[in-house]
Amino acid sequence: MATKIDSVSARERIKPRRAPYWHKISTGCYVGFRKMTADSAGTWLARYRDGDKQPSKSLGSLDEYPAYERFDRATEQARAWFSHLNKGGSTGRATVGKICQDYVGHVRREKGDTPANDIEGRFKRWVDPTPLAKVELEKLTRDHVRGYRTRLMDTPVVVKGEQRKRALDTINRDLTALRAALNHAFAEGKVTTDFAWREALKPIRGATRRRELYLDRDQRRALIENAPPDVAELLRGMALLPLRPGALAGLNAGDYNPRLKTLRVGVDKAGKDRKLILQGATAEFLAKHAAGKAPDAPLLTRADGVRWNKDAWKDPIKAAVLAAGLPAEATAYTLRHSVITDLVADGLDLLTVAQVSGTSVAMIEKHYGHLRQTVAATALERLAF
Repeated sequence: MATKIDSVSARERIKPRRAPYWHKISTGCYVGFRKMTADSAGTWLARYRDGDKQPSKSLGSLDEYPAYERFDRATEQARAWFSHLNKGGSTGRATVGKICQDYVGHVRREKGDTPANDIEGRFKRWVDPTPLAKVELEKLTRDHVRGYRTRLMDTPVVVKGEQRKRALDTINRDLTALRAALNHAFAEGKVTTDFAWREALKPIRGATRRRELYLDRDQRRALIENAPPDVAELLRGMALLPLRPGALAGLNAGDYNPRLKTLRVGVDKAGKDRKLILQGATAEFLAKHAAGKAPDAPLLTRADGVRWNKDAWKDPIKAAVLAAGLPAEATAYTLRHSVITDLVADGLDLLTVAQVSGTSVAMIEKHYGHLRQTVAATALERLAF
C-alpha cells in the first residue's frame, strides 16, 4: 500500500529517507515528497514516465505556503510541468538570466545589433545582478517578479556622486525588456504559463509624458557652436535628421548613396529599415562624412575615429548645453524632439513624420498632435472667401 503524503499528519508520520514517497496523479504522472530528517520541511518533486525515460523535477520545499496547502501546490506545479512536457517543452532548467541571454540573441538575429545592445545593457544592469536571474523559469512566481519590480523602482541611479530617482518611463523600458524576454520563452515552449509576470510586469501608468523642452533653431545653432568639433558634427546631424541619437551613431558610410542622395537607416527601435531621400544641406553633410570611407566604417566618429555611443556623447553635450546657456535638462534626445516638433508645426503630415522618424503615427499623435491645432486653424482660415 502506497504511503500517503497528501496531508500534514500523514507526512509527519513517514519515515525519513533519501528515496521520495510518490503519489500517483494520473497514468505516468507522479508528485513526490522527500524527507531526509525528522525535523525537516521536506522537498517536493514531480516525475513523468515517457517510455523508458522517467524525467523528474524538484519543486522545492514550498515552505512559502502553509503546510496544509503544500500538497495541492505541489500537485498544481507538477501538472503544469507535465503539460509543458506534453506540449513539447524541454526538461532543461532554464533560469530567468538564461532566457534573457537567449532573447538578446533572438533580437540580434531578427532586428540587428542596435536594439540587441540596448536590451543586453538593460539586462546586465537590472537583471543579471539580482536574485531573479538565478530563478528557474518553471519556479518563477508572482512574488519573485513583484519583488524584482519593487527593487527596480526603489533603486536610485548615481549621477556624479549624487543619488537620483530613476525616471518612470526609463523603468518602463526595463520592465518591457524583461517582459519581452519572458514572453519569448513562453512562445518557445520553455514555460507553460505567463501567470507569474502577466500582471506584475505591466507598465507603470502615466509614466510616459509629452516632451516639453524645445530648442529653437537659434538655440540649436548655439549648442553646436559651443561644442568641440567632433561633438558639433554629431549635434549637426541630430539637428538635420529626426533620428534617434543611437540610430544616427549607428550609421555607416555605405548607408548614404551620394549619387541618389538617399540614406538607409537600418533597424533601430522601430524594428525595420527605412530609406530617406535628401537634398540641400543635409545631403551635403552626409556626403562630406561618407567621402573616402569604407562602406562599413562609421559615418560619424569621435576625434579618435571611434564610433559614438551614449556614454561618449553624454558629458560633452551636457558641457555644451551649459556653455551655450541652455536649459540644463537639454540632452541629445531634445534635438530629435525639437526637429520633429518643427516638422509637425510646419505642416508635414503625421504619417510622413512617423515614417522619417522611425516611429508610429500613434506615438507622433500622442506627443505632437497638439501642434496640429495651429496648422488646422490656418488651413480653416484659408477656406474663407
